[in-house]
Amino acid sequence: MRSPVTGIVALVLLFIVLAVGYSSVFTVQQTEQTIVLRFGEPVDIVTEPGLHFKAPWNSVINVDKRILDLENPSQEVIASDQKRLVVDAFARYRIKNALRYYTSVGSIQAANLQLTTLLNAALRRVLGEVTFITVVRDDREKLMLRIREQLDREADGYGIEVVDVRIRRADLPEQNSQAVYNRMKTEREREAAEFRAQGDQKAQEIRSKADREATVIVAEANSAADQTRGAGDAERNRLFAEAYGKDKDFFAFYRSMTAYENGLKPGDTRFLLRPDSEFFRYFGSASGKPPEAAAAPKQ
Repeated sequence: MRSPVTGIVALVLLFIVLAVGYSSVFTVQQTEQTIVLRFGEPVDIVTEPGLHFKAPWNSVINVDKRILDLENPSQEVIASDQKRLVVDAFARYRIKNALRYYTSVGSIQAANLQLTTLLNAALRRVLGEVTFITVVRDDREKLMLRIREQLDREADGYGIEVVDVRIRRADLPEQNSQAVYNRMKTEREREAAEFRAQGDQKAQEIRSKADREATVIVAEANSAADQTRGAGDAERNRLFAEAYGKDKDFFAFYRSMTAYENGLKPGDTRFLLRPDSEFFRYFGSASGKPPEAAAAPKQ
C-alpha cells in the first residue's frame, strides 16, 4: 500500500511537468511574429503561425505584422513662399524587422511617437521647398510620395517599413482663410460693381441712341406731314382759286356758309358785330347783296 507521501510527491512532480510543458509551448497567430527572449535578450524570431516550443526559462513577445495606422496631429508648416499651412496627414506602416524594432523602440506606442516626429520633420522639409499652390493644387501626389520615401528611409533603422503617407488636408490657418475670403469677397464685389457700371453705361448708350433715332424719326415724320399738308393746302388753294374763277358769287357764298358753320357753334351763338356787317350779308339777302341792289331791275 502506497503511503500518502508518495502520492503527494507524485502530484508535485506531475504539476512540475505540466508547468514546464506549458511554459515550453507558445502559439504564433497568423497576424503576428514572435520574438523569443532569454533573460531579456532576444535569441530567436518566429514568423510561421502555429504551435512552437521553447526552453521553459525563455519568454516571448508578440509583434503585430499587419499594416498599422499612424494618425498625425495637424501641424503648421511654412511653404517656400512664406505662406503658413495647416497640414493634416496620416501614415500606414508595418514592422518588417521584429528584432530591430524590439531593440530600438520596443512597443507600438513608442514606435508611433518616433514616427510622428519623423513624419513632422519630413512634412516640413518637403513642403518647405514648394509653394502654397503646389501643395494645395498642383503636385500633391508627388509631394506625398517624396514624404513617404524620406520617412521610409528614416524608419528603416527601427525595423519599420512605411507603406503610405497621405495629406488629408492642407489649408491656410483660420485667420488667414478668413482674410483670403474677405479679399475674394471684396474682389467679387468690385467686379460686380464694375459690371453694373458697364451695364448702366451700355443702357445709357442704348437709350441715347434710341432717343436720337426717335427724334430723327419724329422729325422726318413731321417734315413729311408738313410737306403733305403743304401739298394739300396748295391743292385746296388751287381748287378754291379755280372755283373762284368759275363762279365768284358761289365761291363767296360757300366761304360765308363755312364761316357761319365754324362761328355758330351749338350752345353759343353770341356775336358782337354791327347789323350791317359784311359777315351778315347773306342773312338779309340770299344773293348777298344789299336789299336795294337786289331789288333794282336788271338793265
